[in-house]
Amino acid sequence: MSWLITGGAGYIGAHVARAMVEAGERVVVLDDLSSGIAERLPAGVGLVRGSVLDRGLLDATLAGHEVTGVVHLAGRKQVGESVAQPLGYYRDNVHGLTVVLEAVVAAGVRRFLFSSSAAVYGVPDAELITESTPCAPINPYGETKLAGEWLVRAAGRAHGLSTACLRYFNVAGAAAPELADTGVFNVIPMFFDRLTRGDDPRIFGDDYATPDGTCIRDYIHVSDLADAHLAVVRKLSAEGGTGDLTVNVGRGAGVSVRELADLVASVTGLPMTPVVEPRRPGDAAKAVASGELIARELGWKASRGVRDMVESAWAGWCLRHPGARRK
Repeated sequence: MSWLITGGAGYIGAHVARAMVEAGERVVVLDDLSSGIAERLPAGVGLVRGSVLDRGLLDATLAGHEVTGVVHLAGRKQVGESVAQPLGYYRDNVHGLTVVLEAVVAAGVRRFLFSSSAAVYGVPDAELITESTPCAPINPYGETKLAGEWLVRAAGRAHGLSTACLRYFNVAGAAAPELADTGVFNVIPMFFDRLTRGDDPRIFGDDYATPDGTCIRDYIHVSDLADAHLAVVRKLSAEGGTGDLTVNVGRGAGVSVRELADLVASVTGLPMTPVVEPRRPGDAAKAVASGELIARELGWKASRGVRDMVESAWAGWCLRHPGARRK
């Protein structure tokens, strides 16, 4: 039995690959390396370089590596970019998923895990977001993730697949500095970027109905997220027939942007006076996951805190920006 991880050389994918290999799973990765880094992969993990849009390559990979399960993480994930390039996002995230599922069905693979997102919920008015909270995405990225979930479930029912969809909340941190996120699209690396350039970090809106007026988010350590994937892989492997699981992956606790900024200042030791700018369209005041379902179904719960996320992310940032600590 072996698992194919699409997008496995990316930030999240490399953590998932490492967790699975350390747990004794056989893994092969397919990645076009448009944003992935081959050196992130654990020793001994095969890398097939190419696109999920290449059906012939998928067929050869599934057969050649005797794949019995797929973890599908490949795709595009920048919200702003999705607004500007909706056609590209639907092509890569929805059509790409369709091609993968067609290959999976043709090869007789019966286990499929899909990387989804809390973006499927849009701007929910809920103290805790459960899996039954209505999905109302507000950008093409979130739309492609919700459409992906529909497609995975439909294919599972029609073709006897055991499937799972994981709705990630805000992913941060790193298991090791060399595995850290290299993008500057999420709030923690955005803070680091401005600090190390001598600029004050920005906070978008401080007049929300929250204790300090700034948005509250649920942050999940990428190592915890990888462990959640491993728990799902084991569940899918144990199932004899079809299954259909959709769960949130978060800590079930919120941190405000102001609190996060204070923590970043404490960890980096760099002086910081955040600049408050107008709200961004579509930002919810609060988005925190309920973790009840994943705990009940998988016995999984996040174990790492936000300080660990910031400290490990900062170590990765400093590895790539050696002068950062001296600013």
